[in-house]
Amino acid sequence: MTQTGRLSPHLLRRLLLLLLPPVMLLSLLVGPVSLTPEQLLIPGSRDFLILFELRLPRLLLSLFAGALLALTGASIQALFRNPLADPGLIGISAGAALAAVAALVFGGHWLLGALGPLLLPLSAFVGGLAVTALVARIARTPQGISVTTMLLAGIALNSIAAAAIGVMKYFSDELTLRQVTFWLLGNLHRTDWSSALLLTALALPVLVLLLREGQMLNLLLLGEQQARLLGVVTHRLQRRLVLLVALGVGAVVSLGGLIGFVGLVVPHLIRLMCGPDNRALMPLSAMMGAVLLTLADVVSRVLVSPAELPIGIVTALVGGPFFLFMILYRQRGRLWF
Repeated sequence: MTQTGRLSPHLLRRLLLLLLPPVMLLSLLVGPVSLTPEQLLIPGSRDFLILFELRLPRLLLSLFAGALLALTGASIQALFRNPLADPGLIGISAGAALAAVAALVFGGHWLLGALGPLLLPLSAFVGGLAVTALVARIARTPQGISVTTMLLAGIALNSIAAAAIGVMKYFSDELTLRQVTFWLLGNLHRTDWSSALLLTALALPVLVLLLREGQMLNLLLLGEQQARLLGVVTHRLQRRLVLLVALGVGAVVSLGGLIGFVGLVVPHLIRLMCGPDNRALMPLSAMMGAVLLTLADVVSRVLVSPAELPIGIVTALVGGPFFLFMILYRQRGRLWF
């Protein structure tokens, strides 16, 4: 514990590193078919195939998706200097989902054949980037970015995207409608090695590049004018972060659907426990996001077994009440920023 009563970032990092292996093992062993460590040592057995072909890629996807969602959430909150900012609240996730659904509905076999597994990630990235740029443009004032305008623009764009998705679902055939509906709820059910490796390839550079911006974001928290006086080229920093966040969120949305509240809840928990220093907050958010989304995936498998609850429902059940708590906490004038 520090003198302020908060946890030391080094202590929390050790705790998360200790928690990660048992959570990973739980993810590998728990599901509709329960496995034991002894069964996994027999190559070619049914249980070994379940582990290698289903559980391992799903674990990889949940770890990187959780890390990306939490880190992009922390980055957006620091960029807009608002603890209520979130890729979902300001429309990035909705824009990514809209573009991905459009690709599913209107993509056609020729486009799918040309781009293959890159179709959804590219579509989601373009959609998320377009919405992010639009929100930033609407919210920009001579004094900087207006947080109130940003949130209102995000709400409006979320509504527009939801309406457009509803129209596409209405005119879709039954198979496409089922696919889109299940995908929008957020799920890791159909994960295979190709999707897991694709997300890994997209996530690693995004995570590394975002983690390098911690000090710059600390300076940006002082205000754009003060950050410029300290040598930060703010418009370039904002542009880099927007691109990286759009790519990260687009990758997760394209492969896992809409998984809400991770980017909002996790940075707040870290900020509450360790303080607002982004040099510690950002890597710790990525670690906790990976742990929590993997745990949520385990819960989604066992809650209604042998069926699976969409993981987006699990995260919403936890994140919704926490978001309400944050709003009430803010009304009392106590913020963690």
